[in-house]
Amino acid sequence: MQKVDVKLGERSYPIDINTDFSSLSEILANTKQVVIVSNPTIAPLYLQQVSALFSAASHHILIEDGEEFKTLNSFETVLSFLLEHRMSRDVLLVALGGGVIGDLTGFVAACYQRGVRFMQIPTSLLAQVDSSVGGKTAVNHPLGKNMVGAFKQPEQVIINTATLKTLPPREFAAGMAEVIKYALLGDVDFLHWLLKHSEQITNQQPAIIAQMIQHCCQMKADIVSRDETERGERALLNLGHTFGHAIEAFMGYGKWLHGEAVAVGMVMAAQLSAHRGWISQQDVAAVRSALQCFTLPLAAPETMKIADFLPFMKTDKKVKDGQMRFVLMAALGQAVIVDDITETELLQVFA
Repeated sequence: MQKVDVKLGERSYPIDINTDFSSLSEILANTKQVVIVSNPTIAPLYLQQVSALFSAASHHILIEDGEEFKTLNSFETVLSFLLEHRMSRDVLLVALGGGVIGDLTGFVAACYQRGVRFMQIPTSLLAQVDSSVGGKTAVNHPLGKNMVGAFKQPEQVIINTATLKTLPPREFAAGMAEVIKYALLGDVDFLHWLLKHSEQITNQQPAIIAQMIQHCCQMKADIVSRDETERGERALLNLGHTFGHAIEAFMGYGKWLHGEAVAVGMVMAAQLSAHRGWISQQDVAAVRSALQCFTLPLAAPETMKIADFLPFMKTDKKVKDGQMRFVLMAALGQAVIVDDITETELLQVFA
């Protein structure tokens, strides 16, 4: 088993990376009230195994699968379930699924009776390397992605890499976009490692997959420990997301997977960085090549023009004092936050 610690003082917690679910802490295992939140795709595969980890009988609720169900309606559905079953403030919520289930469950945990415990058992690559770590929880609004949420750290994250074997290839590829993001924002050597081991990654060689996930989790844990609520450095983790969230919202949640949209967003961020003279066209080509290596899209939908991005980018959570902010690349492996990009510049680069 490999382990990463998210160091946040009294709210610190472990990320345990293994090939099963056996690393559940004894304290959590002995919780008297447990509610597992999952979806109809994941529950038949793992719900029974996870339920058996707890000494008390657990309840469960299933939310429909997909980004389009990460809504206030689903949030209310889970809250109603907790109230109807008279769950107390001692309840432990368990997020068993991908990023949608994790974000939703965490947001419920932040709000139910002003806050209850929860833990993450992420089953998608994207959730394992990114969304399950760091305490960001949210649901979507028709006018923007993740616009309603809270910071709520889990008690533990259990990553069972064997769950990736049941992941559709498209979902696995989408997760690789977030993996590549870490390399582009802060570790160019990791980018070279990913390309060197691309075949083993695609074939899900267990040791390589575990090493890759641990590296991503460690990078994120280090950043979160320094900037938990995204006042500065943590915003770098949004590389590709300003453009990517706009694609998801414009196309309709669920049409494009989050990782697919982020992949295109990183290409666009690279192009904008090159326009400013910070990276070369050869660097842009390297970004495209890395994403293409894992069968990720490289261009926005043909139906979407740069003018279609603007309304979503103007309501992005990173906007400050009315000014759009972007995460660009000063170099491959060195992301920076930029707040002086104008609509004119965007039209010059992408029109």
